[in-house]
Amino acid sequence: MNCKNCANNLQTDYSFCPDCGAKVIRNRLTIKNLLSDITERYFNLDNTFLRTFLHLFTKPDVVINGYVNGTRRKYLNPISYFGIALMLAGFLMFFMRKVFNFEMELDAFDQGMNPEFTKKMTNVIYDYSSLLFISYIPIFLIAGLITLNKRKHLLAEYTVSVIYSLAQWSILSFFTSMLIIAYFPESYSNYSLTLTLFLILYFIYVQQRLNKYSAWQIVYKSVLFTGVFFTIFVGLIIFLMIAGFATGSLNPADFVPPK
Repeated sequence: MNCKNCANNLQTDYSFCPDCGAKVIRNRLTIKNLLSDITERYFNLDNTFLRTFLHLFTKPDVVINGYVNGTRRKYLNPISYFGIALMLAGFLMFFMRKVFNFEMELDAFDQGMNPEFTKKMTNVIYDYSSLLFISYIPIFLIAGLITLNKRKHLLAEYTVSVIYSLAQWSILSFFTSMLIIAYFPESYSNYSLTLTLFLILYFIYVQQRLNKYSAWQIVYKSVLFTGVFFTIFVGLIIFLMIAGFATGSLNPADFVPPK
């Protein structure tokens, strides 16, 4: 018999291919086999997903440097890990919109935002949540390369650390967000601001593990990174608003406070 993945010749008693390491599949796919494969792949204590999730907290430098330097089987690769994060983010938006009928409170500072503008922005967040999440990649990438790149990582190498960091934050926030929405929906606005702060702090922590800054350096670099990050973030919002006016999606009346 031949391996279904690499076509290598196999002995009949092999359970795994000695050439590519793939598991030998002899039976037709059933629901039971499918569930078993999913459970083994993502929820087994020895699998790469849980190992990646745990080690991105305890030793993110090992995970990221390992992938960059060629260790590709021990941990889940960044694209697959980010794909899981996007899937969970999509589930979160679905539960918020369809199950909990959750209405986002965008006027967190009670500035008297126009309800029509709030409604438009809420629909944009729900409809383009995945795209908005992906847009974080270039923001963190540019801000990080400018301020937190002591080791002079190449663009592709630094992108790996950004993707792993964003995916880790998204996966963790999925579970906490579900709890907040289900039991404390009135606190979600403040919670979402806390999440953004956590994301920045976690990214700085990852870069500290990768670059080994001194205590003074990491404080200075953190302030600098935060400033650059929010400058780019605000610039992106202004650009999107200009695009909204140009396309007719926004109009000046949207910004008039309600009477």
